Amino acid sequence: MHYSAVIFDFGGVITSSPFEAFNRLEESRGLPQNFIRQVNASNGDSNAWALFERAEIGAEEFDRRFAQEARDQGQTLEGSAVLAVLAGAVRPVMVTALDQLKARGFRLGCITNNVPTGHGAGMARSADAHDEMEQIFARFEHVIESSKAGVRKPDPRIYTMMCDALGLPPQACIYLDDLGINCKPAAALGMHAIKVTSAEQALADLGAALGIEF
Repeated sequence: MHYSAVIFDFGGVITSSPFEAFNRLEESRGLPQNFIRQVNASNGDSNAWALFERAEIGAEEFDRRFAQEARDQGQTLEGSAVLAVLAGAVRPVMVTALDQLKARGFRLGCITNNVPTGHGAGMARSADAHDEMEQIFARFEHVIESSKAGVRKPDPRIYTMMCDALGLPPQACIYLDDLGINCKPAAALGMHAIKVTSAEQALADLGAALGIEF
């Protein structure tokens, strides 16, 4: 299959997974492992996290709503604490891969579920780190952010929006995401979806699909 574009998720693909930070927060607070993911998965289209990623509420309202959702599940955790640990570390090997793909003529896109106060997993960053994020985002031909588009993954519309922006059919695109739930609609549309568990695995699978080495 000839692919023309590679579309990336941001947090958990270009940067380390925010779930690692969530687990550290849970451990520090004595909460069950993956509790934050559990809260964010409950009522997945209408909970505080979903509303915030679609920019339907602000940070203060997220803080309040998330705290209530945590209480509903028998635990105490404020939403502001979750936001404070969202900044994932950049994976340099993935940034290098972006440059290699661009040099080979592949078109690059990014679809990220994010919140109004930061790019992707990029919250609570220093000025220098923010500049680094902007430089990474500049490598993409098109970036679709849930907080600006008003739609979030796994809604199929956000993938169709990217295909429309690129002027390509889904079958000409490869999509990388660290969440299987976000890979499924991309694959259903006809994209070659790669679930990312590590940078090394992602680049191995991407290289195999494209017939190149990173």
